[in-house]
Amino acid sequence: MPIIVKLDRILLERKMTLTELAERVGITLANISILKTNKARAVRFSTLAAICRELGCQPSDLLEYVPGAGIENRKSGEKSEAGGSHHEKPIEDKAAAPSDPDKGWQAWG
Repeated sequence: MPIIVKLDRILLERKMTLTELAERVGITLANISILKTNKARAVRFSTLAAICRELGCQPSDLLEYVPGAGIENRKSGEKSEAGGSHHEKPIEDKAAAPSDPDKGWQAWG
């Protein structure tokens, strides 16, 4: 995927551990690790906002578009270097999800 997550650099600059960020944001260490290692296929805006809030940064500080990075070889069926499939669930923080899934986006408004 041509979107690169630069979370490791920002964590180093802020002298913050991945565990500390996960606790502050309210997501699992496993999910924040997936994001940090560029294996995530999606991220909720609420999660991105929480990460930016805790790191005191902008989304553009975390994400970079690199044309051609990790493009899948569709003819041979090989996966990109990040792995995974485009059907994976987005990384989410549990506090941002609506309590009644039948209400959808209206529950967030």
